[in-house]
Amino acid sequence: MPAVEIVTFGCRLNALESETIRSAADAAGIDGAVVVNTCAVTAEAERQARQAIRRARRDHPEARIIVTGCAATLAPERYRALAEVDLVLDNREKLRAESYAGLDPHPPAAVAAGLPSPAIRERVEAGEGRARAYLQVQQGCDHRCTFCIIPYARGPSRSVTPESIVAEARLLVAGGAREIVLTGVDLTAYGADLPDRPTLGAMARDLLAAVPELTRLRLSSLDPAEIDEALWGLLADEPRLMPHLHFSLQAGDDLILKRMKRRHTRAQAIAAATRARALRPSVALGADLIAGFPTEDEAMFRRSLDLVAECGLAFLHVFPYSPRPGTPASRMPAVDPPVVRERAARLRAAGEAALAADLARRIGGTEEVLVERTGRGRAECYAAVRFPGALPAGTVRRMRFAAVERGALLGIPM
Repeated sequence: MPAVEIVTFGCRLNALESETIRSAADAAGIDGAVVVNTCAVTAEAERQARQAIRRARRDHPEARIIVTGCAATLAPERYRALAEVDLVLDNREKLRAESYAGLDPHPPAAVAAGLPSPAIRERVEAGEGRARAYLQVQQGCDHRCTFCIIPYARGPSRSVTPESIVAEARLLVAGGAREIVLTGVDLTAYGADLPDRPTLGAMARDLLAAVPELTRLRLSSLDPAEIDEALWGLLADEPRLMPHLHFSLQAGDDLILKRMKRRHTRAQAIAAATRARALRPSVALGADLIAGFPTEDEAMFRRSLDLVAECGLAFLHVFPYSPRPGTPASRMPAVDPPVVRERAARLRAAGEAALAADLARRIGGTEEVLVERTGRGRAECYAAVRFPGALPAGTVRRMRFAAVERGALLGIPM
């Protein structure tokens, strides 16, 4: 096994933090360890993490098993009680080299002296070489959606300073990244805690100006009610901001949205989608949607289902509702589990049909494609692209889309 094997569950932020964990563990001199970076969004994610812990002990009987992430932060005693586990770290501890030093009798001198671990530069999506990098600009959340346990695991909203973001972006670009994805727990809350209160759009505009060699900038999930005017302006006028927005919608019925304590209404969601398409006709839209939230009846669910077409959503992340102990929603009248699963399946089917339609309408058009590996790339609109021939990873090449093939566009390099 490698010196440190990391098993990651959950969001892109967790995936990004797994690279930080790897660097921190390397700095501490750890050898022969498995780190399970858990997620607490759903009960299924926690079940899979427990399975991974048992499998890690079975496959690597001599390894140290370290458990961290949101589930371990919320219920550390639950994971410490597992016979397979040697160490449990919370979300703050997991990013520090000194947290791992105690596992090794001879940690590096810098760690033993309490010095900070080196800057983390390997923030690149697995399997894509150095073509695309994730850059965390915000952490935590100040809101309390009734279904969500994550604010309790990650704490209040905290923003990275614009100066640090620019410095990190320059390192990533120097390392070969052609596209950077800005990510956070509540991305549109960016800047509210900083002295000058810069908005997400203002920060992104300044980042692109400060790093002209950055070819492409992409954003992760956005709250449709909190997109600032500077960001709308960038979408309209800045070709380096990719025409792809992913909205945190969760539902399409106003009463369910109110019971979720979301900050937007159905009308605001539709208005955001309409505005995005008017500003950038080539834009592709995605969304998170929850099926079977407590009290949801068939008519309420239909409004979520209809929202896929009304907003023109091509990329769906569908979550069957899973009660999280300690959240207000867990005390609301539940929808029968078979109904939840059936509604999730209908939403996924609608998403698959919507993606197929979106890809079909792009046939005959052209876009710049970021080559991620041999014969595979990612269009500006985030669609997967297959293409003949061999182009080096990190190449950005204009391609004409000739067909749809197995859920991806077939690109012909121009």
